Amino acid sequence: MTQQTTDERPGIAAAIVVHEGRVLMVRRRVSEGQLSWQFPAGEVEPGEQREAAAVRETREEAGLTVEAVKLLGERVHPKTGRLMSYTACQTLGGTAHVADTEELAELAWVTLGDIPEYVPYGLFEPVQDYLDGALSA
Repeated sequence: MTQQTTDERPGIAAAIVVHEGRVLMVRRRVSEGQLSWQFPAGEVEPGEQREAAAVRETREEAGLTVEAVKLLGERVHPKTGRLMSYTACQTLGGTAHVADTEELAELAWVTLGDIPEYVPYGLFEPVQDYLDGALSA
């Protein structure tokens, strides 16, 4: 049996929520380095699946009820060094608003063409590929 060494911090699950031709982005009150605008996201709790964490974080941060559609991919984030998973989600109900006022400053529904204004350093390729298809349909 081999022992794996992992980062002590839990992974981060991000929700890629597309609705009516736009993707939901949130701006944190405290930016993580260059990260200001990002997808609803938070730490995966012990025993929680990545997709379930993305759904929970979307409800807690933006007040939206969503369901996980598929896991788009995961990586160690180049800016934060944290293990990130990205889950495509669809909206089931609610109206997006800043539900977690301690953590978020604002949110926006962003078109495909406007993403570079919010995330100038580019998106994780599987997320960009998914959005290219989902937002240009």
